[in-house]
Amino acid sequence: MPANLPPEYFEVEKTLRQARTPEEKIVIIEKLLSIIPRHKGTEKLVALYRSKIAKLKEEMQRRPAMAKKGQLFRIEKSGAGQVAVIGPPNAGKSALIRALTGVEVEVADFPFTTRIAAPYMMPFENIQIQLIDTPPITADFMESWLTEMIKTAEGVLLVIDSSSEEASQELETLINELKEKKIELISENVSIPSDKFPFLKRTLLVLNKNDHPGSEKISEEINALFQLSFGQISVSAKTSDGLETLRQRIYELLQVVRIFSKVPGKKPDLESPFILKRGSTILDLARHIHKDFADKLNYARVWSKQGTISGLRVNREYVLNDEDTVELHL
Repeated sequence: MPANLPPEYFEVEKTLRQARTPEEKIVIIEKLLSIIPRHKGTEKLVALYRSKIAKLKEEMQRRPAMAKKGQLFRIEKSGAGQVAVIGPPNAGKSALIRALTGVEVEVADFPFTTRIAAPYMMPFENIQIQLIDTPPITADFMESWLTEMIKTAEGVLLVIDSSSEEASQELETLINELKEKKIELISENVSIPSDKFPFLKRTLLVLNKNDHPGSEKISEEINALFQLSFGQISVSAKTSDGLETLRQRIYELLQVVRIFSKVPGKKPDLESPFILKRGSTILDLARHIHKDFADKLNYARVWSKQGTISGLRVNREYVLNDEDTVELHL
């Protein structure tokens, strides 16, 4: 009896020959098993792939401990902050980053297109935010160095394919994998003590591919099954639906304020704001500009973005708001 395999099978099957690690091969074979129609003609093929998965898992267990550590990565932070973009295979992480940054990112409709971490800069109004594209996370595998990369980032975008029937299971797997690494995903509005920063990550769940049929049903299923402590947003990297709102939410993950400075008698530079933590004061800004300014600071004048404050004289304990303009007087 002929197998009658669909065209999608042969596209994914090509990637199996290019896979380099057992983890990659397992994910691709599982994808193939989900595509193969079940009938008499495919029984031997299904059995063969299941046997291959068993052998690959045995190979993973036999590998020396040092080999499991994998390659270490450290990406220097740039811009207003660093956000790690994580998710399962085929969630559309790379496509989403391409849509947000305008930079060409390798994108394909098969697993493990992204094999290493890569930084991209996303423009947001008058600043740039660094997005880190990362390899996929599965129940069987998570790069060891990825844990440390997530710990050092200011925020996390957790991207899920909202058109996939496995979306809820993949979300649960990701949350549990990170919990095992002592990483807890929290709301973007939570204040994090400095000693807890590596283990508490402000997170936004991105339900990608909302242009596909059935995505709304999957979203409702996730809300019914999970009592998530962090926010979520539905978008489409393909149609750009929701991307402008997503940019704003990514900025809010960083919990920072943009502050413009001006010299007395001159206009402020509105193209290069100083980036400070939310809740920073005039004194914090003075220290940020130059270490000597903090000691010599006498007072400051502040202009608000809304125009409700115009040249108000304030002391060094004054708490700054986003896009305030400040004139320091020494």
